[in-house]
Amino acid sequence: MFKAIPFGIFLTLLVALFIGSGGSTGGVLEVFHFNVVMPEIGIDATVYWSWRLFLAATGLAFALLLMMD
Repeated sequence: MFKAIPFGIFLTLLVALFIGSGGSTGGVLEVFHFNVVMPEIGIDATVYWSWRLFLAATGLAFALLLMMD
């Protein structure tokens, strides 16, 4: 299960980026945005996230990892 978490994070960020940047919340997925500001290293970014999408993506990654040898 722990191997699936990084894949779930990556898939969530990717899908939520396309849904959120289009101005939608994704309905049941409830995609929201928040700002990440780290002035000491020059980062000022908007990140889109959905906990429901994260759980679904992690479950999908876990199932795919179980099917592989």
